[in-house]
Order: sequence, then structure tokens, then C-alpha cells
Amino acid sequence: MRPLSPEQVTDVAEVFRLLGEPNRLRIVLACLETACTVGEIGEALGLSQSLTSHHLRLLRTARILRAVRHGRNVAYAIDDDHVRDVLRNMVAHLTEPHEHGHPHHDHDEEPDP
Repeated sequence: MRPLSPEQVTDVAEVFRLLGEPNRLRIVLACLETACTVGEIGEALGLSQSLTSHHLRLLRTARILRAVRHGRNVAYAIDDDHVRDVLRNMVAHLTEPHEHGHPHHDHDEEPDP
């Protein structure tokens, strides 16, 4: 991977900052597999329509989600496969079984003095 410019580092940090807010992350995860309307997202997550719309605006601006028009309705979907892959990988990483602590190495032999 090539080094990022200071501006690119700031942009990436901003994406992670946005996703660090639990409701925004829940919204993005709700749209991971299928496009959802504001009403569907709000109902599924127990959020008001105005709060949901506010979060969606921020997520669209950061190119995490995009608006998809279905006739008169607008639904929201993951912007592209890069975003989808990052989220799927992070969820997989955090939900896989793991051991706490450092790796343990058993040695049958004593080290030479």
C-alpha cells in the first residue's frame, strides 16, 4: 500500500470517527446486505425519522452510504464493496473466538546457560 498524504489520513480518520458513533454504525450495518428506507432503518433500530435522516446525511457525505431511488422512494445502501468488505472483515474479526493474552510457547528443553 502506498503512503497516504496528510489529507488522506484525515479523511480516513473521519470515516472511522463517523462509524465510532453506535447509532451510525447500526445504520450502516442495517444497510450492509440490502438497501433500506429511512422509515425501515428508524423502525428497525428504534430511532426517530429526524435522527435517522441526520445520521444518513453524514454517512452519505462521507461516501459510506449512497441514496438509491426506487420510484418515489429513496433507500440507502453501502456505497461500494470496499466499505462492505471493511465492515464484514471487522465484524468477523471481533466475533471470531480468540484467546486473551499473549501467545504461549512451550519449550521442552531448558535453554543453554
